[in-house]
Amino acid sequence: MMKYEHVQTGHFDVILLPVVFLLLGLALLLHANPVVFYAMVTVASIVFFFSLCLGRLIVRDDGDALLVRFGPIPLIRKRIRYADISEAERSRSRLIDGWGVHYVPGRGWTYNLWGFDCVELRLGDRRLRIGTDEPDALLEFLRQKIASAA
Repeated sequence: MMKYEHVQTGHFDVILLPVVFLLLGLALLLHANPVVFYAMVTVASIVFFFSLCLGRLIVRDDGDALLVRFGPIPLIRKRIRYADISEAERSRSRLIDGWGVHYVPGRGWTYNLWGFDCVELRLGDRRLRIGTDEPDALLEFLRQKIASAA
């Protein structure tokens, strides 16, 4: 039986960590005002926490389902049973689909870390896109799992 696991590394740290350092630097400069200081430190901590939540996108076989989760802190995850997938095809997300986890009416859910390559799944009348930097390998794996689950 074929197994699949892929870890895609994002580039949010390149964007978010300078923001964290900027906020902490401003907090130190404005330390005379405790409200501003604690607000800046709080916002910097939240931004840093979310950068840890969105650092990687892990897509792996979980027996009877595909597990999609962000990490290294696994706050956001989705488990999709192969039996619920009627079709999978290579696709590209659009700017409106965004990065991270987004729902766009008429387009469905998107789980995407970086870039626009994705595999679109049909789950009954719903659609779900999984962003990946290796769409052909994920698509091949999913087609085999869908065929064996049918």
